[in-house]
Amino acid sequence: MLNGSAMAGGNGDERESEERVWKWTPDQQNTASSPSCRLLKLELELNAHLRGLSFGEPVRYVYNPLEYAWETHSCYVEKYCQTGQSFLFLGMNPGPFGMAQTGVPFGEVNSVVDWLKITGEVGRPDDEHPKRRISGLACTQSEVSGARFWGFFRKLCGEPAAFFRHCFVHNLCPLIFMSSSGKNLTPPELNAREREELLRLCDIALCQAVEALGVSMVIGVGRVAEQRARRALSAAGMDVRVEGIMHPSPRNPLANKGWESVAKAKLAQLGVLPLLSNNTWQESSHTQESS
Repeated sequence: MLNGSAMAGGNGDERESEERVWKWTPDQQNTASSPSCRLLKLELELNAHLRGLSFGEPVRYVYNPLEYAWETHSCYVEKYCQTGQSFLFLGMNPGPFGMAQTGVPFGEVNSVVDWLKITGEVGRPDDEHPKRRISGLACTQSEVSGARFWGFFRKLCGEPAAFFRHCFVHNLCPLIFMSSSGKNLTPPELNAREREELLRLCDIALCQAVEALGVSMVIGVGRVAEQRARRALSAAGMDVRVEGIMHPSPRNPLANKGWESVAKAKLAQLGVLPLLSNNTWQESSHTQESS
């Protein structure tokens, strides 16, 4: 069995990442109730609960980038989580060459560094699979899902501010699971009892995040994330619309035939697409500046 200690950061000091949020400067204390601070607090609380879980076969390795990649993750949240974001794009859990390396949802390295301009040090899990080493922002392997996801919004929006004006991106579960061979295991592939305990905690955290951020629509990226969000929010009695877009994974044959066109059509149907064009954002910015 694998216990929660295997999810700790490389230095083994679980308090270090917490201190980065809780030890605010006087200026930061003025923004302690900001959406970014609220989300980071909720994620630290989720981390504390996840450390108490254990996983048996087929899981052999568990990484939590919200611990060893906390610096880059908090850079992402502090930079882009803001008031007025009505739409929350929700992924399921990290990919081995995306968020596992960068701490950013769908965090393909080139997109994270070149477009999102995320900086920071990335540590390492205590127990690494020899075929799944963490090299952080120096990772040279691209994650197809993340490249498609952020590449689409880069083409659509031009600048990150045009996307994050109305939207934010978050994952339901921060953990990545691997078998002894190094195969990436998704939550549906876990032992049923362990999976439900894991997702119960993640469901609670999702509902808290949705409430704290004040989003009005959750857009699941992939059917699993969509269904889980709908179930969690409905069970909590929260009046939040849940929709979904196709997952950009290369494992999905339909995504390989033209994910961008499918995603664009769906976002147009949901009324989100007009809010994401760079021209719309620039016009809105100019209006605010002149008012």
